[in-house]
Amino acid sequence: MAEKKQSKKHKKVEEKKIKEVVAAATAGIECHDRKCPFHGSLRTRGRNFEGKIVKKTHKTVRVEWPRFKFFPKYERYAKTRSRVQAHLPDCLSGIEVGTQVKISECRPISKTKHFVVIGLVKK
Repeated sequence: MAEKKQSKKHKKVEEKKIKEVVAAATAGIECHDRKCPFHGSLRTRGRNFEGKIVKKTHKTVRVEWPRFKFFPKYERYAKTRSRVQAHLPDCLSGIEVGTQVKISECRPISKTKHFVVIGLVKK
């Protein structure tokens, strides 16, 4: 059966919960990043994913997650991975490589970055 789309009210409640969790985790940390979804002016929209950080550079992380792709010719599934570049706000800069994070789609930040890290799932 097809899943129902989330209502706007439900999305706003979910965003509030995420903001509260991040606010509690970043208490005492100053964030002056304009591209931060919690302290800046960046708005999130669209898709949300969970994945593992495989590479970290200045204000950017590469997040990947496994998936299965079907090849009709062979009638088999192959294990593949999806990778995206995501912006890492100043308030979450303590995140290390190998950490599970939640990312959300946003406006294009650069040529390759269209996602932003919005929270930790687990270490």
